[in-house]
Amino acid sequence: MPDLQARLRIAYLTGQYPAVSHTFILREILALRDLGFDIETCSVRASGPEHQRGSDERHAAATSFYVQSSARSPRHLARTLRLGLGQPRALARMMRQAWAIRPPGFRGLAWHLFYAAEALLLAAHLDGRNIARLHNHFAGASASVSLLAATFLNIPFSFTLHGPADLVEAPQARLDRKIRAADFVACISHFARSQAMIHADPANWPKLRIIHCAVDPARYVGPGADPDSQGPVRLIFVGRLAPVKGVRVLLEAVSQARAAGTELRLTVIGDGPDRAALEAMASPLGDMVRFTGYQSQDEVAAHLTQSDIFVLASFAEGVPVVLMEAMASRLPVVATRIAGIPELVTDGENGLIVAPGDAAALARAIGRLAADPALRRRMGRVGRETVIQDFALRVEAARLARLLTEGPGSDLRPEPRSDAFGPAADQAPIPPDPIRSTG
Repeated sequence: MPDLQARLRIAYLTGQYPAVSHTFILREILALRDLGFDIETCSVRASGPEHQRGSDERHAAATSFYVQSSARSPRHLARTLRLGLGQPRALARMMRQAWAIRPPGFRGLAWHLFYAAEALLLAAHLDGRNIARLHNHFAGASASVSLLAATFLNIPFSFTLHGPADLVEAPQARLDRKIRAADFVACISHFARSQAMIHADPANWPKLRIIHCAVDPARYVGPGADPDSQGPVRLIFVGRLAPVKGVRVLLEAVSQARAAGTELRLTVIGDGPDRAALEAMASPLGDMVRFTGYQSQDEVAAHLTQSDIFVLASFAEGVPVVLMEAMASRLPVVATRIAGIPELVTDGENGLIVAPGDAAALARAIGRLAADPALRRRMGRVGRETVIQDFALRVEAARLARLLTEGPGSDLRPEPRSDAFGPAADQAPIPPDPIRSTG
C-alpha cells in the first residue's frame, strides 16, 4: 500500500456523519485511508441509529468527533477556553474571517458568531494532532465552521462542492469568499464547476477542479435479475422521501404505465418527511408499490441486483450516486434532465432522460424499457462500463489524493496519482469487467 507523504493526516468535517443519503462521503474516506491517508473524521452533529445500519457506518459513528456534543463536556469546554484565550492573535484572525464570510444583516452575523464558537470547539479537538489540512463536504454551514477552524489553526482549507443546495444558497453561504479562502475546491461535475464560476472571482477559477462522487463497481457485481423472466417488471427508487425527489411524479407515472397495460412493481427505498403522504398516494396501487424505509449499503446493493429498471424523477440533484450504484448493477436508468445528470446518463445509451415533472414522459420511458428486455440488457452493460471508466471510487480517490498532496495543479480533471495504485498496478486502474451471460 502506498505511503502518501508519510500518511498525511487530514481532518474531514461534514454537517452530519455518517448519513444514509451521504454514503459517498464514508466511501471516499475509506478509500483515502486505503491509499495511506490518516483521516480524522469530525461532524457538526451526530446522526441517529437509522443512519447506522451497516458495520462501516457504526464504526464511523463510534470513532468520529462531534462538535455540538463536545460542548456538553466540561473538560472540552475548558480546553476550548484555554486555547482561545491563549492564542489571541489566532482568535482575532478567525473572527476577521467570520466577519468576511457573514451574509448581510444581524441574523447572518449572529449565526457566524455561533459558527465561530463551533469552530473553536473543533480547533480545540484538532490542536496538537498534526493535522495538515481541514477538508469539508458541502459549502454551507459546516464549510463556515471548517474555514473558521482552519483559519484559527493556520492550516489549509478545502471543500467539495455539490448541489443543488450549495448552489441555490451560494450568495447566503458566501460561496465566493469560501472559494477565495480555499486552496482548492473539488467540484463533483462540470455543471457544479460552471455554477461556482458564476460566483467566484475569475482569478480563483483555477482552484475549481472536478472530482466525481464515485462507487466501487465490485460491490455491485452479482447475478442480477433476469431481463427475460416472466412477471411484473421491477422498478426501484432509492433516495430521501422529500418533495425535491419527485416521487409523487414517479407514482403518477407508474399509475399511467399500468393504465397503458404495463405490469410493474415499484420498490421505494428511503425515508423522509413525505413518506406518509406518499404511502397514502400509493395506496390505490395496492401491492404494486412497496416502501422499505432506510436500508444499509449492502441491502441497497442486494435490492438493485434483483430489479429491472432504476427510476429517479428528481427536480434538483448534483450527480446522484444512487444512479451510479444502479448503473454499476447493470440496471438501465430513467432520470430527469437536470444539473449534472447528463454527465452520467447518456440518453438512449445507458438510460433514458426525461423532462422533470413530466409524468407522462416518465411513464412512456418506463413502458419503453419494460417492453424491451434486449434494450435493458444493452443499456445495463453500457451503464456499468460508464461507471468503471469515469465514476470508479479507487480512481476518483486517487485524483483527490493529487489535490490533497499537490494542490489544484493545471488539469481540470486531476490525473490520478499513479503511486496510489501501488507498484504492481498496471495501466488499467480498474480490472476488466466480465460481461454477464445473457442466456
